[in-house]
Amino acid sequence: MADQRAELTWTEDQIPVSDRFDDPYYSLQNGLEETRHVFLAGNDLPARFAPGFHIAELGFGTGLNLLTVWSAWEAAGQTTPLRFTSFEAYPMAPDDMARALAAFPEVAPWAERFLNAWNGQKCVLDTLHFEVMVGDARETLPSWDDTADAWFLDGFSPAKNPELWGADLMQQVADHTAQDGTAATYTAAGFVRRGLSDAGFKVTRTPGFGRKRHMTRAVKT
Repeated sequence: MADQRAELTWTEDQIPVSDRFDDPYYSLQNGLEETRHVFLAGNDLPARFAPGFHIAELGFGTGLNLLTVWSAWEAAGQTTPLRFTSFEAYPMAPDDMARALAAFPEVAPWAERFLNAWNGQKCVLDTLHFEVMVGDARETLPSWDDTADAWFLDGFSPAKNPELWGADLMQQVADHTAQDGTAATYTAAGFVRRGLSDAGFKVTRTPGFGRKRHMTRAVKT
């Protein structure tokens, strides 16, 4: 399972859709603005940026979240590496990733730098230390020996990929979150919010992006 590639289909307007989960990789309206609304603002970024800041993510997908926050990191004047760890069971082939990211010319400089330096698992640059943990997050996260200051919970829809949103995994997210750390996700599904709350997060439902009425923000207290 760990080495399986993402299987996808491209829509007429060049949006990749997962064949396995029948779900698009990013918003059909504006994936870049959704990332900024949900994952950056949802984690109070870039206001919380500081040297050594560590972001972890469930669901690497196209890499758009990484590139969006990395560009914001540099725009904020940070010169030390942003630490970013993503957990992904079905990594996208680099050519597919490049094709998907071409839809977002605003992050093209970061996409080029990332793809040129990425070896399929790690990318080490002056302002970015990235690693993808390939495999089922229910297996890879419990054995991870680090913590994150902020989490991007960005698996496919809970209705189509419930395994990435279960209570046990939300507990692992909490266990690997620094004190006063945060998590954000585009979904406001009740079982996801309950799982985060039971794991020790203070959970709030806030306005979502685009057609999504609500999203979820969480703080580890």
